[in-house]
Amino acid sequence: MEYTHLGRSGLSVSRLCLGTMNFGPKTEEADAHAIMDSARDSGINFFDTANVYGWDRKGWTEEIIGRWFAKGGGRREDTVLATKLYGSMSERPNDTFLSALNIRRALDASLKRLQTDYVDLYQFHHIDRNTPWDEIWQAMEVAVAQGKIIYNGSSNFAGWHIARAQENAGRRHFTGLVSEQSIYNLINRSVELEVIPAAQQYGLGLLPWSPLQGGLLGGILQKEADAGGRRADGRVRDLLEKHRDRIRQYEDLAAELDVLPGVLALAWLLHQPAVTAPLVGPRTQEQLDEALLALDVTLDQKTLDRLDEIFPGHRTAPEDYAW
Repeated sequence: MEYTHLGRSGLSVSRLCLGTMNFGPKTEEADAHAIMDSARDSGINFFDTANVYGWDRKGWTEEIIGRWFAKGGGRREDTVLATKLYGSMSERPNDTFLSALNIRRALDASLKRLQTDYVDLYQFHHIDRNTPWDEIWQAMEVAVAQGKIIYNGSSNFAGWHIARAQENAGRRHFTGLVSEQSIYNLINRSVELEVIPAAQQYGLGLLPWSPLQGGLLGGILQKEADAGGRRADGRVRDLLEKHRDRIRQYEDLAAELDVLPGVLALAWLLHQPAVTAPLVGPRTQEQLDEALLALDVTLDQKTLDRLDEIFPGHRTAPEDYAW
């Protein structure tokens, strides 16, 4: 396993991050524990979760991870643990967003579910447009002083949100953000406009979520053929029809390279200089095993250029749309 620093911090994390959103709703607890053990054995030391995961049963995923930590054997010590807050955990008006009160309550509740006394990376799941950064950072400074968190990260922030957060943190002589977790893949490259430049300017590591764009980059056309032509439903179907020609070219390229499509998508992200670690969210052991293959794939410039032809990216704003 290869390791790298998380943004400008001194924290070493694996080049793949284990996303746990499926644990509970789609993956039974025993299977989730087996996947976490396998990830750990493979060298993945970076696990990501959120307090709302479990969805209809919010907090469920954190509880599953907590019971895994409780097995001991160095599981907690070997893990760089990331969780998030922002989403509603109840109908109470102060159990949502990034007020100092919710930060205190949500953090303590996550620590209890996770059966640990600290979180390595505490992330804002979304921007809170109604809470001032002075209030947010003061609450985080307290949590750091208490030893409950070590680093802060953001998720789904715009570039100007990152800039505003970091400028405010700098005035307080506080570290601020060390990472940004955004949707980023060959189909959805909008973060290249402003989020990636902002992250690089302020020293944030990029953690791409949905690296396969909901399965569209995981060999969906071949799976469709194997299923006798049965097509995907809902949003995935609409996106597939929009990008069908490009996805066909992409799957043909993967076949030429003798690489699974999903592995190629992850390998491409690992070749992007701003990316610290893509989030992989396996439902099964087989999906984790496939994701690990990307670590051994080297793409030459010809292949990278071909991928850019199939799925054009963006130049930094405003150059993307102005001279």
